Amino acid sequence: MGSMTATIKRFLPKSLLGRSLLIIVMPLVILQMVSAAIFYETHWDKVTLRLARGVAGDIAAVITLLRKNTEPENHDWVFNLAAQTMEFQVSFKEKTVLPNSTRTPSGLMERMLARAIRGQVGKPFQIDTDSKDRYVIIDIQLATGVLHFETTRKRLFSSTVYVFVVWMVGTSLILFAVATIFMRNQVKPIRRLAIAADNFGKGRDVSNFKPEGASEVRQAGSAFLIMQERIVRQINQRTDMLAGVSHDLRTPLTRMKLQLEILNDHQGAEELKSDIAEMEHMLDGYLAFARGEGTEEPEPTDLTALLNDAVAQARRKGGVIDLHTEGKLMVSLRPKAFKRCLTNLIDNALQFAEHLSVRAGERGDAIEIAIDDDGPGIPEDLREEVFKPFYRIEGSRNPGTGGVGLGLTIVRDVIRGHGGEIRLGDSPNGGLRVRLRVPI
Repeated sequence: MGSMTATIKRFLPKSLLGRSLLIIVMPLVILQMVSAAIFYETHWDKVTLRLARGVAGDIAAVITLLRKNTEPENHDWVFNLAAQTMEFQVSFKEKTVLPNSTRTPSGLMERMLARAIRGQVGKPFQIDTDSKDRYVIIDIQLATGVLHFETTRKRLFSSTVYVFVVWMVGTSLILFAVATIFMRNQVKPIRRLAIAADNFGKGRDVSNFKPEGASEVRQAGSAFLIMQERIVRQINQRTDMLAGVSHDLRTPLTRMKLQLEILNDHQGAEELKSDIAEMEHMLDGYLAFARGEGTEEPEPTDLTALLNDAVAQARRKGGVIDLHTEGKLMVSLRPKAFKRCLTNLIDNALQFAEHLSVRAGERGDAIEIAIDDDGPGIPEDLREEVFKPFYRIEGSRNPGTGGVGLGLTIVRDVIRGHGGEIRLGDSPNGGLRVRLRVPI
């Protein structure tokens, strides 16, 4: 049962437009099939039987005329009369006997004709509908021979079947076209809403989006705009709050630094200076985390150049980095935020590794960046934990190495703000692999 359901789902349309049209078309097709069955069982049967009875009646009339005009010279007159008024080509084969045949009539036309001849003529007969494409051959057994009839199939076929088929197909196509146009107009607002939500998830401008369409779709669009406004407001509030806190804390820290300068070599001054420097570093980290995506607008960016700048900056600090990019990689980014993301990853890796490998290239509908190092790596059970704010792996990631537990949190925040994803894995170099995917 499950496999059958999966098979059916595989063949079903994936889009809303396709499924909506299927919902409309399927009842239409069923209705047309029912109509055709009713037409075939009632109208078509009755019409064909009446036409067959007309042909059988004409055959019976010819036999009656021949019985009353037994002279051979009158036979031609009867045959000519049948040709002119009944559309029959008639001939008589004397001293001929029909072969014994148990052939069952096939097709509606042949069955109805046999039924009519049996009822109105009442003599042995044979029907041949296969020898000639446009004609039906009927042989009637008489006492002195076989009476041979040929008539066109038109006499046994009603043209109303063509009219019915044309009407059925024509109305179906018209209804399908109208349904397609109507449903396409209904689906367009949903598509625009989906595109707007996707762009917002990627940090792109959606200011031109306006709710439209059916009332339910407009309601969903309005809810999206309200959600967007709330998210932006929360981000701005977070940024403003932590920026204010950072500013307020820097003022007393500055005073403390000045006081320590006055103390010079007073006992404990160096330790206090170190603590203040550490606090300033932590404030910088908190502020960077608070900024997150910030107010920077996405713009077409040469990711290759961005990677080159980040790697060059790390190399100036003494880092050994192997960089390989597959041509010029253009993508819509917040360049400052994304460069900060790359710098965080590279600097973090160089703290625990001697050699770093950076690879970037286009993969399907996204650009993938892989950063491999030869360091100690991160245990698999902790790879999700390290993305949590202020989380540090004891013994490795600690304030002594310059971290405050926000580097990877900021990185994931930036990547998700671009609609991408970040994953940690094992590097072929023996350390950690960081893989970034950013949609194009």
